[in-house]
Amino acid sequence: MRMIYVSALCLALAACGSGTGAAAGDDTKTVTVYTADGLGDWYTKQFAAFEKQSGIKVQSIEAGSGEVVSRLQKEKSNVQADIVVTLPPYIQQADKDGLLQAYTPAGADRVAGAAANYVPVVNNYLCFIYNPTAANPAPKSFDDLLDGRFAKKLQYSTPGQAGDGTAVLLHLQHVLGKDQALEYLKKLDANNVGPSSSTGKLQPKVSKGEIAVANGDVQMNLASINNDRSNFKIFFPAGTDGKASTFALPYVMGLAAGAPHADAARKLEDFLLSPDAQAQVSAQAYGIPARTDVKPTDEQFKQVEAVLQGVDIWQPDWSRILADNKTDIAAYNKALGIS
Repeated sequence: MRMIYVSALCLALAACGSGTGAAAGDDTKTVTVYTADGLGDWYTKQFAAFEKQSGIKVQSIEAGSGEVVSRLQKEKSNVQADIVVTLPPYIQQADKDGLLQAYTPAGADRVAGAAANYVPVVNNYLCFIYNPTAANPAPKSFDDLLDGRFAKKLQYSTPGQAGDGTAVLLHLQHVLGKDQALEYLKKLDANNVGPSSSTGKLQPKVSKGEIAVANGDVQMNLASINNDRSNFKIFFPAGTDGKASTFALPYVMGLAAGAPHADAARKLEDFLLSPDAQAQVSAQAYGIPARTDVKPTDEQFKQVEAVLQGVDIWQPDWSRILADNKTDIAAYNKALGIS
């Protein structure tokens, strides 16, 4: 997990306060962001620049993608968040549940996948990581991950709780088919350490060699390798056809319904989608700008391009995925014996 501005404990205490969300934070010079973890390095610099420009402070609480939306649901009658940033299909679920309100930030017309109530802010891709010492020889395919040498040395974040974990299930459904994906994950469970609600927490485990393999995402993993000197490498497991593949998994932001500081939050959304902020996504966090008119040339962006070289990229149908998501997660929990 990357930088945390305000701890989950502080969030819990705020949620327990009396009165409405606005009453709990009358300071119009503060914006609260609930966000999936991974963008801490970009947030640190951009939030500081935003405060300098606007005088508005930003407090950010990081958690797994599913947990972010779960908090919004629990606080629906006492809203604490102003902005939510999470991964698909959780942002679509938040919208469906009435947890977002309409806002179109400046520049949203230059972003693929923008909708009335949410807009991608940083593009990213599903991947896996391995420790080069603990996983030697390096795994190359999904079949390799079933090998006994990875017994209790492999872990992936839990579908239904973490966005990257849900992405693992979706990707396996694409590569193998729905029924075959569940059969595969049942076999993989022999090697799996156990559930994890956060993909970011798996990075230090792999780096230290406590586990050999985990799921991840390109942006967060490249940032960890370069900034934290983490001892792992990125790979994309091949399917039965021998081809490595992945799909786009963007960070998507929306304005919370009933946001206590909605005007300030709109200013922050505009700022994060501005050309200047977008141009620094790769250099500061190894992400890809969501704006199609921003073309980075920095070395970090070149690293992202190099990692994705030769990898097939497929496009999810998020409306279909959202429609099937609860059923698919229930089927996964049943197959894996998760109560």
